[in-house]
Amino acid sequence: MRETKKRRDAHSREEQGTAYGPKENGSVKKSGQWETVLKVLKYIRKYWIYLALSIVLAALTVALTLYLPILTGRVIDLLIDRGMVDFPGIFRILQRMAAAIAVTAAAQWIMNVCNNKMTYRIVQDVRNEAFRKIEILPLKYIDGHSYGEVVSRVIADVDQFADGLLMGFTQFFTGVITIIGTLGFMLSVNAVVTGVVVLITPLSFVVAAFIAKKTYVMFRIQSETRGEQTALIGEMIGDQKIVQAFSHEDEAMEEFDEINDRLEKCSLKAIFYSSLTNPATRFVNNLVYAGVAVTGALYAIRGGISVGQLSCFLTYANQYTKPFNEISGVVTELQNALACAARVFELIDEEAQIPDREDAVTLADVDGRVDLNHVYFSYVPDKKLITDLNLSVKAGQRVAIVGPTGCGKTTVINLLMRFYDVHKGAICVDGTDIRDVTRSSLRSNYGMVLQETWLKAGTIRDNIVMGKPDATQEEVIAAAKLSHAHSFIKRMPQGYDTVIGEEGGNLSQGQKQLLCITRVMLCLPPMLILDEATSSIDTRTEIRIQKAFAAMMEGRTSFIVAHRLSTIREADVILVMKDGNVIEQGSHETLLRQNGFYAALYNSQFAPLA
Repeated sequence: MRETKKRRDAHSREEQGTAYGPKENGSVKKSGQWETVLKVLKYIRKYWIYLALSIVLAALTVALTLYLPILTGRVIDLLIDRGMVDFPGIFRILQRMAAAIAVTAAAQWIMNVCNNKMTYRIVQDVRNEAFRKIEILPLKYIDGHSYGEVVSRVIADVDQFADGLLMGFTQFFTGVITIIGTLGFMLSVNAVVTGVVVLITPLSFVVAAFIAKKTYVMFRIQSETRGEQTALIGEMIGDQKIVQAFSHEDEAMEEFDEINDRLEKCSLKAIFYSSLTNPATRFVNNLVYAGVAVTGALYAIRGGISVGQLSCFLTYANQYTKPFNEISGVVTELQNALACAARVFELIDEEAQIPDREDAVTLADVDGRVDLNHVYFSYVPDKKLITDLNLSVKAGQRVAIVGPTGCGKTTVINLLMRFYDVHKGAICVDGTDIRDVTRSSLRSNYGMVLQETWLKAGTIRDNIVMGKPDATQEEVIAAAKLSHAHSFIKRMPQGYDTVIGEEGGNLSQGQKQLLCITRVMLCLPPMLILDEATSSIDTRTEIRIQKAFAAMMEGRTSFIVAHRLSTIREADVILVMKDGNVIEQGSHETLLRQNGFYAALYNSQFAPLA
């Protein structure tokens, strides 16, 4: 049940056990925290203008905010006694305060705009790069990771990263500048009281550093467990029919509960450690405030500072300690953000499929001659699959591949299409090694119909013209008539313009397969691959499709994978595979006369019942 739908789509069910390497405990490698920070900085560097403007505005905001207590202190000093209040002086100071508040508000608004633009453009870049990497990842990576786990990295983890990054930009710069600025202002008023603040401050850093180290590990585990949960939910929703058909609901629920329990425990630990930050720093902040109050009061009694200056100092003490609370919260969020970013960067840093060679040629004017020379391949290094496979297919031949489950039939198709590269040997088309041609040109010369269908959300016509976007309506209808799909399409509400959902919506499996066959009928490339192409079609329609296939395959090199041997009697060559090797080869009649493995397979399907 844990095999995902994606894995079943990538390989036929016959090769489920050999197609995938062992998973690496939910991640490919553990990125160091500082390594992740450096990668984030590379993305930030592109938007340095926003960053510089944000820092300047943060400095302006802090400077004006710190200037207000000074003005407040001056107002207090002007309130000396009854009848001795300097109202003109107070009015002038109030005007300055109003102007400072207005400028501060405008600067904060512009700073937030810059931070939002910078954050979400960085997130956009990260998501774009992650999606581009998915497009060029080798198929073995997709086979070895579930849908939900990959989706969780690109969606949920990036969202968490965005939240932490935005909070960091919004509060971190302002907090640091506030701390530095406050110390400067306090130092200008009284060095001794400022010394008390500086002596107590390191306690806050020690506490924050200890907690930050713990929270990163916990948030990392939480993120991985959340990805595992997303994968299970996606699998259960996608395969709900199978779950219900085999009464697997209780087992699925138990599995979900187990993952959910683990997520609860690691989330509670992460939240527990992160929640320690605020009360711990507040305790240190209260010590700072108490130290400033006591020291400042003693100085005020001795006449060292005025009452207004003491009031200013106490305000600064609050403003000085407040950023520590904010920064501690930011640090906690950043730990979560960095843990999620590390998972995204692991995906981005994954080794891409081997790129086309610089001198790769474009495969054109293909005759369809295919040669497999001493081919070796296996999905798992210690488990052999195809060993020393040799095959020569002439242009226009129809080659059927048969054999028991797991013998390597679909693997041969994967190698022909270069979804995987051979480990040893070579596969050549018209005498050219397929590793020396571009993948796009190689695959454009193949038409492929699989047992598993794939349809995207859109109109029926959109799904048919996927390989030939410029096809006319007449061409589309002609192809649909050849595949016998035209009749059911015309019965749809809007005919060829009927919108279907992802994976075909409410279409039957047979109708989905007819659309996939129509897609190939429209393109008619020089080489064809039919992997159980009529497995979901009723017998009457299958007979018609076989006739259409016969006409379509005329003059085209065709590879036919089939379990029902009745569908391959007309093949020019039948390859009988077992354990990755071709053990018999010849026409249907020839192989029957040999009375070997093929004859045994054929008779097992068509022998009369006793």
